[in-house]
Amino acid sequence: MSVRVLVPLAEGFEEIEAITVIDVLRRAGAEVVVAGLAAGPVKAAHGVLLQPDTTMEAALGGPGFDAVVLPGGMPGSSNLAADARVQRALGRAREEGRWIGAICAAPAVVLQSLGYLDGKQATCYPSFAAQLPAYNSARVVADGKIVTSQGPGTALEFALELVTRLFGRQKTDEVAGAMVVQGFSR
Repeated sequence: MSVRVLVPLAEGFEEIEAITVIDVLRRAGAEVVVAGLAAGPVKAAHGVLLQPDTTMEAALGGPGFDAVVLPGGMPGSSNLAADARVQRALGRAREEGRWIGAICAAPAVVLQSLGYLDGKQATCYPSFAAQLPAYNSARVVADGKIVTSQGPGTALEFALELVTRLFGRQKTDEVAGAMVVQGFSR
């Protein structure tokens, strides 16, 4: 059984966070579907253009996902929060008991604003911490089926935590070892 992960991309996403999650999850064996909010390349917060695999419409028309993972960045996070298709994907994930991941601004700007963090510990980019009632200053926080992280400097830890949640610790150790990640432990 293949693990499927949706990574929606909106204009202004944070490059390191998106690419790290996509890369690490694919190394673990996940089918990562990178979906743009619009057709064509998506311009990131620092000018990098990334060509998604598909559009959100096409992604949502196919089989379901085991996880929806939101890269941060601004205005990328605001663009994700405002998109009805992203909201639908998150709602479906929650209803089906699937994983939801968000990093940087996305935990506050998307998940908190849509009510996904009610009663949950979470972390985010420090300048957004005041927006999270149950802010936790850890680099990566998992509470229930939601995994959050702080920003570009925590992207690798975040991605490896997602591997642990989706595949188990043995797969995380394999991927981290092959990438020469030393001292990773959760």
